[in-house]
Amino acid sequence: MRIGEVAAEAGVSTRMLRYYEEQQLLDSTRTPGGQRQYADGTVQRVRLIQQFYAAGLSSRAIREVLPCADARKATPDLLDLLAAERDRVDRQMAELQAVRDRLGDMISEAAQSGHPYCPYLPEGTGRAR
Repeated sequence: MRIGEVAAEAGVSTRMLRYYEEQQLLDSTRTPGGQRQYADGTVQRVRLIQQFYAAGLSSRAIREVLPCADARKATPDLLDLLAAERDRVDRQMAELQAVRDRLGDMISEAAQSGHPYCPYLPEGTGRAR
């Protein structure tokens, strides 16, 4: 697949694909004309890379994790890294859930009070939506 095809199917820019190559997260070959060619499965790999980035993994961590995804095998050190990243994501999810719950409480209390201002802020500093 050419770079434009991968970008379109994965929903990313060609610039992003070049960045992934610079970070050694993707490989490509070159045609005699110098165009990048990607292997089958690259779109799925790009989506996986994006999921890892969205979860907060660094390029270095993703580079270390990808061989496990490719080979379906992991060294003990890689298993430790995977477990640490999973635990970090779990903590991040718990924190986000707590914020979501707090926002829900604020919305409910503001709606029930009929008060146009957020009950957690001094009057006039913020409006409830």
